[in-house]
Amino acid sequence: MAKVKCPTCGKETEYSTENEFRPFCSERCKLLDFGAWTDEEFALPTEETDLSEEDFEKIERALKEKENL
Repeated sequence: MAKVKCPTCGKETEYSTENEFRPFCSERCKLLDFGAWTDEEFALPTEETDLSEEDFEKIERALKEKENL
């Protein structure tokens, strides 16, 4: 069986269908990881930009054009 490191604690565990918590080593590690996601400790990087007045006008025009189709 393939061995992987648990993403939470780093313990080596088997990556098989017999391990219901894979890729985690235990339910505890799986729940800790889930809790970190829900607490927004992990996040995908984003690039925030502010829309200009011109951007809003383009969006409004595109929506009006779509309505006229």
